[in-house]
Amino acid sequence: MVYILSMDIVEYIKLCCVKKNDISLRQIALNAGISPQNLSNKIAKGSFYLRDIEKIAAALNADLEIKFIDRETGKAII
Repeated sequence: MVYILSMDIVEYIKLCCVKKNDISLRQIALNAGISPQNLSNKIAKGSFYLRDIEKIAAALNADLEIKFIDRETGKAII
């Protein structure tokens, strides 16, 4: 189970919606196969799983890239 801090990811998703021609969170939810109510609950509770974020990325017609950056080298671990 992967949880992401809600405000950070929610603000990021909202910014992406604006950049993608003002698509609404409701439309993102529908495109991602998530009910708008369920997305609203996830936003309110800050309980996003990685699979939710992957679906939202797909709904935005975007690729999702997550990297762990080594603090000593500044490079991606993998």
